[in-house]
Amino acid sequence: MATKKATGLDPDPCPNLLIERSPDCTGVGRWVPEQKHLYLTKYIDGTKEAAKRWSSRIFIDPFCGPGRIQVKGENHTRDGGALIAWRQSLFSGAPYTQMLVGDISSERVLACAARLNAILAPAKAFIGPAEETVHEMVKQIPQTALCTVYLDPYNLELLSFNVIRELSKLKAVDFAVHFSTMDLARNVEFEFDPQRARFDGTAPNWRDKLDVLGTTKSRLPNLFFEYWVALVKGLNFTVSRSMPLITNDSNHGIYRLVFFSRHELPNKIWGDVARGPNRELFN
Repeated sequence: MATKKATGLDPDPCPNLLIERSPDCTGVGRWVPEQKHLYLTKYIDGTKEAAKRWSSRIFIDPFCGPGRIQVKGENHTRDGGALIAWRQSLFSGAPYTQMLVGDISSERVLACAARLNAILAPAKAFIGPAEETVHEMVKQIPQTALCTVYLDPYNLELLSFNVIRELSKLKAVDFAVHFSTMDLARNVEFEFDPQRARFDGTAPNWRDKLDVLGTTKSRLPNLFFEYWVALVKGLNFTVSRSMPLITNDSNHGIYRLVFFSRHELPNKIWGDVARGPNRELFN
């Protein structure tokens, strides 16, 4: 029997609450539902049999937004990432037992939690910067839980390595991270200026490490990314070689979707999921 796929097109359970329409209010890119959310649903469905063996299954999203988006050029709205994840976990037969969502904006995270609660998801809101909220999240998670961490910050500066380090304390945890390659490529050269230091929290000590390598400008983005991957591996994770490139409407790469885990099975499943957005797993 085919598994139902979360499309994001269910009615908004809280239509009077905030909706994400991008900073310029023109709507988010089509790549959000067509690439980001598709990979998320495919992974949740792909791991359903393994997830069923855990009594506690927790979804963690420290950059959740309001839980509802409007895509550029569309008149209707869609579910955000956390709601997509909840609905897919239900459809796949292994619903999350906790949905921990955070955002620096109280209006945004409370809207997301309200929408989740309205569709009977066991959601709890955490208000504040991700570097702070993840500490409170970790305190509430039993070591017997299977955790899925979904990190989708607006830019690379917000992808603090301290967030990953804190969440790495969880015993059974898998990460799906949107790493902004566009932000990196555009700005890494300027971040050598210690007065800017936008990326210092993302990859601590990167400036010193890349200086030692005698880096050329053209190689800076790749070397920075490789150094970040090495930091992740230093937390005893295996980083999947499958890193889908999320592209914008002009077909320019904007994110790498990086997956890492401490166990072979989720990495294997991610390898299948990441073969491409046209590969159907819902059968």
